[in-house]
Amino acid sequence: MTWTTIRLELARTQAFPNGSAARCYVMRLPLGPEGLIDEQEYRRHPELATVRRFWPNEPDHHGCLLHTPSGWALSYEKGEEDDEKIFRLDTHAIQPGSYLSLTAPSGERLPFVVKALASA
Repeated sequence: MTWTTIRLELARTQAFPNGSAARCYVMRLPLGPEGLIDEQEYRRHPELATVRRFWPNEPDHHGCLLHTPSGWALSYEKGEEDDEKIFRLDTHAIQPGSYLSLTAPSGERLPFVVKALASA
């Protein structure tokens, strides 16, 4: 298991046919050798699982990863109103070039590509 810094960038969408490097997340998560989240390490040190959201024309958001009854989510403030759900994080290997889907509090689901991994 290694704590890993992960950069996600918006993948191709109808509004952004080439994706957008300006819409990104930098996360710090514990990953096992297969690129899956190490839930045991997360439970030992949940305070280390962090996220920073970069979006044009908005202040950066700083938050954490939460394991909720309905799955994994990124959260920036107490309560669920701002949580961004991560689709199938528990079964999806995080590797360069792979994709993750995040669902905004509004319900909009967006695809993100893993652009970089680095040991944290």
